[in-house]
Amino acid sequence: MAQGPVNPTRMELGRMKRKLEAARKGHDLLKDRRDEMMRRFLELIRESRRIRRRVEEELSLAGKEFARAAASMSEPALRTALLPGVGELRFSLEGKNIMGVETPVFSREKAGEKTGGYSYGFAFTSWRLDGAVRRMEQVLPELLMLAQTEKSCQMLAAELERTRRRVNALEHIVIPETRQAIRVIRMKLEENERSALVRLGRAKQ
Repeated sequence: MAQGPVNPTRMELGRMKRKLEAARKGHDLLKDRRDEMMRRFLELIRESRRIRRRVEEELSLAGKEFARAAASMSEPALRTALLPGVGELRFSLEGKNIMGVETPVFSREKAGEKTGGYSYGFAFTSWRLDGAVRRMEQVLPELLMLAQTEKSCQMLAAELERTRRRVNALEHIVIPETRQAIRVIRMKLEENERSALVRLGRAKQ
């Protein structure tokens, strides 16, 4: 955005100098914030990938256990065993501040059946079903951590983009335009001084 006409006065020159100094300081601070935020963002990305690999491995193993259990049980027995579920699951949400960004922290609150308990009897079920249910129970905390980490990555990425735009605006628009305004004012002031000297010289003649 082009800057409008400037008032060629010493007061305006002082104001523009202060604006330039503030823009430079703001630019440096935002660059430092952007760089640190990028470092934290990359850490979260690496953590997210590690968690996702573990979750995918556990879910794959649980799926295989369920497939084996299904192969060794009748479909009605399997449906009856799984229908009640394993108790009520509750989750709480808190916040964690990362570089000024309020990111989520998920935690699990279990109600109903205790962890490791089963809501079905053992008379008509396969022991493989127990293993599959146990694996699913154990992977839940990792799933929560994955959701928390990936959401934090999304939020940091959005804030990084906003910060990047602000840095670019200062670097490529505000600072250059303010420097140009200072140059124009100085030129006008020098021109006015020369004109005043010429008029003064003529008045003395």
